[in-house]
Amino acid sequence: MDLMTEIRQNARQLKKTIVLPEAMDSRVLKAASQAKNEGLANIVLLGNADEINKKAAGLDLEGITIINPEKSDKSSYYVDQLVEIRKKKGMTHEKAAELIKNPLYYGAMMVKLGDADGMVAGAVNTTGDVLRPALQIIKTAPGISVVSSCFIMQVLYKEFGHDGVLLFADCAVNPSPTAEQLASIAVTSANTAKSLIGMEPKVAMLSFSTKGSAQHELVDKVVEATKLAKEMVPDVTIDGEIQADAALVKEVGSLKCPGSSVAGKANVLVFPDLQAANIGYKLVQRLGKAEAIGPVCQGMAKPVNDLSRGCSVEDVVNVIAITAVQAQNL
Repeated sequence: MDLMTEIRQNARQLKKTIVLPEAMDSRVLKAASQAKNEGLANIVLLGNADEINKKAAGLDLEGITIINPEKSDKSSYYVDQLVEIRKKKGMTHEKAAELIKNPLYYGAMMVKLGDADGMVAGAVNTTGDVLRPALQIIKTAPGISVVSSCFIMQVLYKEFGHDGVLLFADCAVNPSPTAEQLASIAVTSANTAKSLIGMEPKVAMLSFSTKGSAQHELVDKVVEATKLAKEMVPDVTIDGEIQADAALVKEVGSLKCPGSSVAGKANVLVFPDLQAANIGYKLVQRLGKAEAIGPVCQGMAKPVNDLSRGCSVEDVVNVIAITAVQAQNL
C-alpha cells in the first residue's frame, strides 16, 4: 500500500480536529472541503464567515466549523491564558488581545488548550510566522531542545531504507545546528519514523567521514551529536559519523563500517546542516524521481505543520492527514 494512502486511512479512524488559520486561500479552502469529505479530520477554519463563504463559492463547507478570532466567545479566555503563558516575557492584556486577533496565534491557542489537536499553515505565511506563535505558546516536547523538520522520501528502489521509504532531516528549519540540537533532531526523527511511518528507525548521522576517516571540526560535531543522541534514547539504533554511501549500500557499509547496526540499512538520514539536507532531498526528488512528502515539523509538544507557499491542494490534504496521525501519537 502507498504510504500516503495508509496515513490517510489512519487519519480517518482518528477523527482529530485540525485548525486551518489561512481560510482565505483558495487552496486551503479546497483542501478543507476535500479533507472533510474524505473524513480525514474535523476541520476548523479561522476568519470572517461571510468572507470565507464568499471565497468558497461552489465548495462544500457543510460540517466545517468557522470561527472568527475577532468575535469568538473564547477570545477573552484565550487572552487571559496567553498572558499567563507569556507573563515572564512581559505579555500584557493589551498585547495579548491584539495577538489573539491573528489567526495563527488564535490557532496555536486552540491547540495548546485542547480545542484542536493540531494546526496546519504556511500556504500564505512564512515559516517564521507559522512557527513563532507555536514556539511561544505550544513549545517543544519534553527533553527536546529544538523544533526541526523532515521529508518522507519514497524512492523507486525498494532495497533502500524501509522498502523504499526513508526519512531525511532537518530539511527546512535549522541552518547550522549545534551538536546538542543535532542530537535532538536525531531523536525526534526516529520518533517520527516509528510513529508516523511505522518503521523501526535505523538512524545514520551523516558526515563526509566514516568512523574517523577524516579529521575536521565539522566531523567532531557529528561524532558528539551521535554520542548525545545515543544517551538520550539508548533503545534506538543510531550510528555515526557515517558517509551516505556507507549508510545506504550494504557492500559499502560492510567495507567502511564493519559491525555497524546501521551501515547499509539506514532508513533515517540525519544531515549535518540545513544546506546539505535541503540540497540532498531535492536532488533525490528531482534526479531520482522520488516522492517527497513534507516538510513535516517535529519536536513540538503538539503538532503544528508548516506548508510550502507553493503547495498544491493535494499537499495541504496530505499534511492535514499527517497532522492528525501525529496528534494521536503525541
